[in-house]
Amino acid sequence: MTARILIVEDELAIREMLTFVMEQHGFTTSAAEDFDSAIALLKEPYPDLILLDWMFPGGSGIQLAKRLKQDEFTRQIPIIMLTARGEEEDKVKGLEVGADDYITKPFSPKELVARIKAVLRRSAPTRLEETIDVQGLLLDPVSHRVSVGDTVLDMGPTEFRLLHFFMTHPERVYSREQLLDNVWGTNVYVEDRTVDVHIRRLRKAVEESGHDRLIQTVRGAGYRFSTRS
Repeated sequence: MTARILIVEDELAIREMLTFVMEQHGFTTSAAEDFDSAIALLKEPYPDLILLDWMFPGGSGIQLAKRLKQDEFTRQIPIIMLTARGEEEDKVKGLEVGADDYITKPFSPKELVARIKAVLRRSAPTRLEETIDVQGLLLDPVSHRVSVGDTVLDMGPTEFRLLHFFMTHPERVYSREQLLDNVWGTNVYVEDRTVDVHIRRLRKAVEESGHDRLIQTVRGAGYRFSTRS
């Protein structure tokens, strides 16, 4: 299926260039020049990825990214930030609100397309709702079951969402705050230590099969789901 790309960019020349490049590479596009028109385009069928400028009329990319991550229907849509800002602090700010990648203008269309394809590959299990298998630990998003062999594991809905996020975002360290934003949502007010409680429950649920070793504590940083020791 052709991936749908939403382009949010206020400069007409850049917006038209991005539309042309995306369609040349087989993507279906829609484009918005400001905050309100971007919101109006966020409906079924939802885009598979959003190219999001840092600043545009009516708001900012940061504001829009935060809003997307608060909505259960748009939370899982990957975001690539487009901006002339190259400072490290701005890159971190974009990633902290939920952007999946970051590319600084001016950029080459070839690099942008490569970044888009990489992000779409990473998000594919979530988008397509395929069963995910990591060393015999199977998670089925459709039936909402986690199993090892013929054994269905018993876990609560929060542990399921946490495991689903980990399995679709392996080998990267996430802070407690990032896990809260991605699993609980940014509009839910709970303590950071709540994450620790659910991590313990999740480990216990997969302990018998030995998969608890995949959920690793990174001292001073957070947690990581990894097949490496």
